[in-house]
Parts: sequence; structure tokens; C-alpha cells
Amino acid sequence: MIKLLMLILCIAHAAEWSNAVEVRQDENLCLSYQARLDGPFLVVRATVESPWHTFAMDNKQRAEEKLAGKRSLGIDHPTEIVLTGGLATVGPWYQSPPKDFSRPELRWYSWGFERQAFFVTKIRRMGAGPARIAIKGQACTETTCKNIDVALSFPFAMDTNQSQIDLKNLVRVH
Repeated sequence: MIKLLMLILCIAHAAEWSNAVEVRQDENLCLSYQARLDGPFLVVRATVESPWHTFAMDNKQRAEEKLAGKRSLGIDHPTEIVLTGGLATVGPWYQSPPKDFSRPELRWYSWGFERQAFFVTKIRRMGAGPARIAIKGQACTETTCKNIDVALSFPFAMDTNQSQIDLKNLVRVH
């Protein structure tokens, strides 16, 4: 837990974050996303408002493993992040360790995040112009869900400084 808090502090204070893009249900803020570069890594931060939560990038794979071929009542939409505008991933995605929201007695399995989550991947610059980060997924409370379909766009120069990211504090996405 202390390592995770140290990671959050390092990530939060390193480079400058992009402007936030907000996801709202009517007038209520559900969550917001920001991005920044940290050395060769792209970091996407989800800040989740109470009582909302959002889901892990590998939520579907985790649920299918638990179901072991059985049918489910449903699977919450995982977080999907797609890079365009001259950015490409060079390796796998990593994410904050997700919380288990599963209800096995209902054959409903789900993992996600409350308050804050980080999604990290190593990137390479492929061209000029601003980066575009498309984010899809779902945010839910106990009684309602909101589909997410937003994009972050920001100009940047590759950060050649040493990274503050310690992948040991994150989990690799399946």
C-alpha cells in the first residue's frame, strides 16, 4: 500500500497534465481523465467522483476466467484507450491494481476503480501534431451506469527526462 501511495505521489507531481475531459451524468460529474508523458511512458489518470466507479482494461478477460465457460448476467464495459495522431504503444498497458466488485452468487464478475486509477504504456512518437487519446468504457453507481466515449487531445514534445514510473506498483493488463 505504501508503494502504491508513493507511485501516486510521483506520478501526480512529475510532468504537467493535459486539460481534463469530464464525463457527466446530467449535471453530475462522474469522472475525468487527464494525460501526460513521463519519459517514454504515457500516463492516463482517471479521477473518479463518489459514488461512481469505473472498470479495469481487462475486466472482460478477468470475468471470462472466473466464469470458466458459464453464462453471466452481464459484464461491465472495460476501459479502452486508443492512441492516434502520431502516437503508438510500444509495449503492454499497465493499470492500477483494480478492486474486485464481483458478486459470485449472481455469477457477475467485475473489477475496477474508485477515486483514482492510472493507465500506463510505453509509447513512441510516429509523426507531428497533437496526440489524440480516445477513451471508451463505463462508469457506474449502485443504481445507474453511464457509457464513456471521450477524447483527450494535446500537443507535446517527447519527454526525454528519466521516468518516475515504477511498473512494479502497477499490474499488467491481460
